Amino acid sequence: MPWDTDDYPSSLKNLETPVRKKAIEIANAMLDEGYDEGSAIPIATEQAKEWYEDASEDEILEMKQKTDQKLKQRDPEDRQYDNRPELLDKGEHVVAHEDGWAVQAADAKKPAATFSSKDEAVDRAKEIASNKGTQVIIHRKDGTIQDHIGFSSQ
Repeated sequence: MPWDTDDYPSSLKNLETPVRKKAIEIANAMLDEGYDEGSAIPIATEQAKEWYEDASEDEILEMKQKTDQKLKQRDPEDRQYDNRPELLDKGEHVVAHEDGWAVQAADAKKPAATFSSKDEAVDRAKEIASNKGTQVIIHRKDGTIQDHIGFSSQ
């Protein structure tokens, strides 16, 4: 999930506004690249602090004025397809994951999202598949297929 100035990790709350916004921007970019949240947050925080030390007054002012739209870029469901547009035609799989349940496009290297409950994962997979006009393939914990749900292009 991309962060913004209203919804960001609590570890960023005590940072000055431009540093926090820069950390949010960096962390969102790292998530785009496939980093997990646990790694992205501390790395982005450190890089944002370094940026602030080297930034000009104009750069700091520009970051202070940046809107959430520019920080967020776009929905997380779109990110996994940036470097692999062929995944847009693939169905979304709901599979068991070490963190609970994952939503992952067929042939994707990493899940688009993970959830603690299977129902949450199924709901998200349905949303993504509906937007793409593909299907949801729901797996059991043992990996066998439990159900298929198809969505047509709108």
